[in-house]
Amino acid sequence: MNEIEQLLRELAPQVLGAVTRRFQDFTAAEDATQEAMIAAAGQWQAAGIPDNPRGWLIQVACRRMADHFRSESARKAREAQAIANRCPPEMETAEDDTLVLMFMCCHPSLTTSSAIALTLRAVAGLTTSQIARAFLVPETTMAQRISRAKQSIKASGVPFSMPPVEERAVQLRSVRHVLYLIFSEAYTSSEGAQLQDVELSREAIRLTRVVHRMLPEDPELAGLLALMLLTDARRTARSGPGGELIPLTKQDRSLWDRDRIAEGVAILTASLTRGSVGAYQLQAAIAALHGEAAGADDTDWPQILALYELLRRMSENPMVRLSHAVAFAMVHGAGKGLELVDALETEGGLKGHHRLAAVRAHLFEMAGDPGEAVRNYRLAASRTASIPERDYLINQAARISGSGGV
Repeated sequence: MNEIEQLLRELAPQVLGAVTRRFQDFTAAEDATQEAMIAAAGQWQAAGIPDNPRGWLIQVACRRMADHFRSESARKAREAQAIANRCPPEMETAEDDTLVLMFMCCHPSLTTSSAIALTLRAVAGLTTSQIARAFLVPETTMAQRISRAKQSIKASGVPFSMPPVEERAVQLRSVRHVLYLIFSEAYTSSEGAQLQDVELSREAIRLTRVVHRMLPEDPELAGLLALMLLTDARRTARSGPGGELIPLTKQDRSLWDRDRIAEGVAILTASLTRGSVGAYQLQAAIAALHGEAAGADDTDWPQILALYELLRRMSENPMVRLSHAVAFAMVHGAGKGLELVDALETEGGLKGHHRLAAVRAHLFEMAGDPGEAVRNYRLAASRTASIPERDYLINQAARISGSGGV
């Protein structure tokens, strides 16, 4: 990505927010912003980046909005409105509306999938085809999803402004959740040939930085950013030359990004001084313990287990309970861990999920039961749609079978 492309991606949500605030028409403002971006991509390459690129884009987008109003049937009335709404010079240096835009994209009227898609389109600046590829759906399907999301926003009549204080906390939870889901999908793709989507991971981190910069006093937002940084620091070591999955215990830790780990730890440490501790902060603390361990054998599993105990009390997420079972096994033995995993399977939530079978396989291998380990590795492989995960699980089963243990 060259300098102009990077700058346009960063400015897109600011311009869209400014134009939406002025005209209160999200769909038309998005079209106008896209046209301004296209114009900039062509002109700036030849003439150079202007002194005030944000102001340049806003003015071009506003002119496109005026053109839009003129093309409507009630020409005279709309022309008058367009003239009245021409962007004043002060908009060129007005406050960044990215946060307002993020809140709007995460409006309670939208489903989670629609909120993620709209956030990636409006705030991250990804094209519909890019979003469709990220979620492995046809472009037409994603276009319809985004269109419905815009219609829901319009039908809700939500003004382009920060939600009232009494509603802000609820919507901020949605914003954090959407950012977390975007990063999670990018870090370990649920389907397809690639283990991770690096560009989408970077975009999730960039967006979280934007929101954190605007709301620096929110400890859970800081915890979420720290969690992303600490997790992403291991990205290079997670896959081999052929894209194959390398588990945490087998990774070359010299490949971990130590600067990113240090930044994540610093952000987390600062957030822990701001009152109550939330789920993202606890997850970040667990990631920090992994990141600071010199080797797999140096991992502080008792401390990780203690953090999972706290996390389990405040989260109903079955994946948290599964991770807690692994930590419990590392401290108290594989047999004890398997008892917790068996309880998860009977209670539902993770029933039929490949990660439940994969954990069972790992714990049976730890317990010295190669037959059950192979059976569960194969079962897990049959349940995942991720090719790298499937290949890893098949290879684990083959490794045990070939060792003469079965």
